[in-house]
Order: sequence, then C-alpha cells, then structure tokens
Amino acid sequence: MAHLHITSWVLAFALIGLVTTFTRSGNEKAAKISHMILRADYLLILYSGGSLFAAYSSYGPLVIIKLLIGLWTIAAMEMVTVKYKKKKPAKSWWIQLSIAAILALILGFGFLPLGVLPV
Repeated sequence: MAHLHITSWVLAFALIGLVTTFTRSGNEKAAKISHMILRADYLLILYSGGSLFAAYSSYGPLVIIKLLIGLWTIAAMEMVTVKYKKKKPAKSWWIQLSIAAILALILGFGFLPLGVLPV
C-alpha cells in the first residue's frame, strides 16, 4: 500500500503544477480537467493513507500527527488551486503547502515504518 500512497502524492504534486500552469496561461479547460483529476487523486491518497494508518496505528501519536499533517497538505493543495482559479493571492497557501509537505515527508520517511531511518 505504501507504493500506491507514494505514487499518488507524487502524481498530486505534478498535477498541482499542471493546474497552476494551465490557469496562469489562460487555458481554463485544461486547468479544469487537471483539477478534477487532482481531486480524484486525493481519493487515492486518502484511501492508501487510511490503509497505512490502520496498519501502523500501533505506533501511537506519531501516526495520528502524520495523518493530520497529510490532511493539512491536501487542504493546502486544494486551496492553492482554488485561489489560482479565482485569481486571488495564494502565497500563504503555498507556504502552508511547503511546510506541511516537508513535515509529512520527514515524518513518513524518517520516523514511521517503511521509512529510511530504522524505528
């Protein structure tokens, strides 16, 4: 399940780049299609992340913190794309997305099972 989870959030980061690029260039149809694909990808992230959460729930509060940071990352991704579509400033959401994604990567690969560091 970890492979599906990693693949789906890598795809999500690529899709958020596409959505913002299409929106900036004025290609609204392509932006809308890629945004819908991104939203479908959120479901994959939530499914695989929930499965990993259930498998590693014995690790205590660290897994719960990772779950909350993952949800924060998804919310920040959605807000970035919505702000771009509405042509409003998204700098604060980009900052939040960066912080949340870095924290999620550190927790996921550094401290939880299937990470780089031994637990």
